[in-house]
Amino acid sequence: MNTQFDERNISMVMDMYELTMSNGYFNGKAQNTLAAFDVFYRNNPDNAGFAIFAGLEQVVEYIQNLHFTQADTEYLRSKKLFTEEFLEYLLNFKFRGDIYAMPEGTIMYPNEPVMTVVAPLIDAQLIETAVLLQINHQSLIATKTNRIVQAAGKKPVSDFGARRAHNVDAAVYGARAAYIGGAVGTATVLAGEMFGMPISGTMAHSWVMCYENEYEAFKAYAESYPDATVLLVDTYDVLKSGVPNAIRTAKEVLAPMGKRLKGIRLDSGDLAYLSKEARKMLDDAGLTDCIIVASNSLDEYTITSLNRQGAMIDSYGVGEKLITSATSPVFGAVYKLAAIKKDGSFIPKIKISETAEKITNPGIKEIYRVYDKSGKAVADYMAVKGEKIDASRPVRYVDPVQYWKNRCFVNCTFKPLQKQIFQGGELVYEMPPLNEIRSYVRDQLENEIWEEEQRFENSHTHYLDMSPEMFELKMSLLHEEN
Repeated sequence: MNTQFDERNISMVMDMYELTMSNGYFNGKAQNTLAAFDVFYRNNPDNAGFAIFAGLEQVVEYIQNLHFTQADTEYLRSKKLFTEEFLEYLLNFKFRGDIYAMPEGTIMYPNEPVMTVVAPLIDAQLIETAVLLQINHQSLIATKTNRIVQAAGKKPVSDFGARRAHNVDAAVYGARAAYIGGAVGTATVLAGEMFGMPISGTMAHSWVMCYENEYEAFKAYAESYPDATVLLVDTYDVLKSGVPNAIRTAKEVLAPMGKRLKGIRLDSGDLAYLSKEARKMLDDAGLTDCIIVASNSLDEYTITSLNRQGAMIDSYGVGEKLITSATSPVFGAVYKLAAIKKDGSFIPKIKISETAEKITNPGIKEIYRVYDKSGKAVADYMAVKGEKIDASRPVRYVDPVQYWKNRCFVNCTFKPLQKQIFQGGELVYEMPPLNEIRSYVRDQLENEIWEEEQRFENSHTHYLDMSPEMFELKMSLLHEEN
């Protein structure tokens, strides 16, 4: 399988401060000091009730391939900021840390650590940007795609967005994320080659325009692809030309070969009206099995509207609004110091802000999903690393908003969400196939996550509660700093 690293080294995809800080740590003999950083995000895109964790496989690839070349260090030397000893250190650099993360495809919520890096300061610092950009991008597109897929119901959604993506990587890895989010496939061939995803595609308007007339264009295409003929019917006039010529092709070209017209595609106009009229024409011609595919600037809102209008559309191709998450284009995951090791123990650290939502949760943590007896996820629970949870008894928790209330989980089960990915710089986790990640998303949404959290508007807020010990730790650090 090809990867993004086959022909290039992207180790230098990092912010300059990661290098200046690392140089400072090195010069101060702190390069081996262990630190813990959490990756989390603060708000769900589109004011949704959840997000989907994606991009872990590319984080793993980045870390496994992270190295600095002679050309890299020569470039850094030209900036006249770094010591020769540090540049020599980079030439022999290899990531040495531990990484814990939720499995890719996990349904996630704001302010909980989806990934924790425990590593020497320099190691943890140098990977910050790459970790965030992979997780931010793919989590955003997977989440957006799932909204579109849910709007489409049982009708398949394909990614058609490559040409409107922000660059080549955004198209390819966006297609991967879209598949995780529930798309059935992509039109992006490189994504299909790299990730083993289904690919699909038929014709553009230029194919039709290259022939003497529309029928000749359809005829030529059907003769080339008799088992997969999907005809684009809106180059000239959908109802007066496109659909009639598609029907003629079905009868005069495909039928004599014993083949059926697979479908037609609408890419402009009033999709609700045109699909209903086209369906009547196809059915009257005996082509009841011919599907209608729709594209043209679709998203979850337009698809919901089409469904309400009774549009006779069987499949959707969704482009720019999927691949760019146009209605909410920023995911916003951050990478924050949680603890630093001193004298053999990790010292919890907290970032304080005038903005309450930017105050971090200190220390190395355990994050659990809490399930009721029916198997539904009622909350997530954040505890101090090493805390023992006895689910055979009521488990007390603190609501960070209504912290004065005395509350307990009763008859619930607790599932730890993070798994160890790297240990001492070595990969210790087997990455699941893409199909399994995609199925994992679907299984959670069908069986574990409340429907109320999956609403597009006014979705139920999933609770992130704290153990009393976690809450007291946070409060004690806040009081120390004020």
